[in-house]
Amino acid sequence: MKKFISKIIIVCTAILFIGLYTGCSLLDQEPQGEWTIDDSPGGSFQTEVFSLYARLRGYNVTAGLPALAIHNFRSEDVEKGSLSGDAAHLTTMFENFEYIASNSEIQGYWTSNYEIIHSTNRVLSDISDVTNPAEGVLINKGEAHFFRAFAYFNLVRAFGEVPLIDFKVEDAAEANIPKSTAAQIYQLIDADLIEATKLLPQTWESRFVGRLTWGAARSLHARTYMMRNDWANMYAAANEVVTSGLYNLNTPFDRIFRETGENSSESVFEIQATATASLPASDDIGSPFARTQGVRGSGEWNLGWGFHTPTTILANAFEAGDPRKDETLLYFVRTGQDPMSIPANRPWNERPIAMAEVTNAYYNKKAYTNPALRAQFNREGFWMNIRMIRFSDVVLMAAESANELGNTTVARDLLEQVRARARGTNTAVLPFRDTTDQAALRDFIRHERRIELAMEWDRFYDLVRWGTARQVLHAVGKTGFQDRHALLPLPQAEIDKSNGVLVQNPNY
Repeated sequence: MKKFISKIIIVCTAILFIGLYTGCSLLDQEPQGEWTIDDSPGGSFQTEVFSLYARLRGYNVTAGLPALAIHNFRSEDVEKGSLSGDAAHLTTMFENFEYIASNSEIQGYWTSNYEIIHSTNRVLSDISDVTNPAEGVLINKGEAHFFRAFAYFNLVRAFGEVPLIDFKVEDAAEANIPKSTAAQIYQLIDADLIEATKLLPQTWESRFVGRLTWGAARSLHARTYMMRNDWANMYAAANEVVTSGLYNLNTPFDRIFRETGENSSESVFEIQATATASLPASDDIGSPFARTQGVRGSGEWNLGWGFHTPTTILANAFEAGDPRKDETLLYFVRTGQDPMSIPANRPWNERPIAMAEVTNAYYNKKAYTNPALRAQFNREGFWMNIRMIRFSDVVLMAAESANELGNTTVARDLLEQVRARARGTNTAVLPFRDTTDQAALRDFIRHERRIELAMEWDRFYDLVRWGTARQVLHAVGKTGFQDRHALLPLPQAEIDKSNGVLVQNPNY
């Protein structure tokens, strides 16, 4: 397993993962230590850009409670999990929609995304001063444009109108500006991703596996069009990736989220993480993603904090015999129960034992780690990569937009690609959706997104953009949701320190 791991001071240690993987966390080169300009054609710009990869796998943006709560707790398919009294405010805030502007999770999410934005603005400003920049510098520019678009997409979906800061900030007062409209934020996102698409390569040599590519930029652009229900642009972007030949669905579903499935043939955008003997659980080269969601147990089963867990509502949404159910739901017994009372849970035939007082029915198997690696490094799985955009997501984006444009045959066949991979050789399950009726296909594609991408990043935002959030959430008892809850309140601390420049979202 080779992973592109980056930080300002690069730690590059040869890793042997139980005989399965060999590799280096950034480059197979000596001496180890600090990057210098001579190490790469990107020079100091590359050092700054590489630090953004490290920021991305941090707690607030993708790996911890702020990101998981904002993206997922608000849907019907995910709940807080863990113990009832542990971070109980998350249930009140994100499951019951009793939003509080002083909530620490929304503050952390806001701050960390703006830190990425300020860093990218600095890089882009400095690169603009370079005459005839080298190819490596232009690639760094593309990466910076991607990261800024990614961070602003997080913010505009979560908060709606936010300050648009697209310049290098020399003094904090310069960043104290009013909100821009969501349309203006999306204009910047569009411009950034168009530029990133021009500048990023289609592929990287193996030592840079996980580094941003043309496909990642084009796929993220499709996702931003999806949030706006811009079907024509969504289809154009997604279809370019689908027909590029760069990705496929050949990786079996039961391997995608295992360590052996990292950076597979369907990996479009995957945040890299790793561990070493000297850094078994480190934010320097790893991520707390698996720890946040690991089984809340004791002893050998103390795998993490136990948050971000599937609901029984999600469990009941799978079609009969769908193999993805057992690869999404991690079954367990509670302390004092007979471990044989649940089926062996693939892979490794483990039967985890959780604390008796946990509130959840399942854990997220997509964040479950290899027991051999737990024994070698630590129980909390800091080496686990974070899958951000998978090819099946892009195929389903192409299917949905094709259907909305009236290209129902194309939509049907794209949908079948995802279902065919899921069913594997078992033709008795997941039948072919043999219809070109647009309304029927719409329902089928929406269902497929829910199941294929369960516990990932977009279910709540899918409900919002489809206009079904209130109906769906009320039907499962989440009656606290009202239309205004599609957007979070801006962090109160940001309002306060702006001295009246930043105005709170309506109804908060």
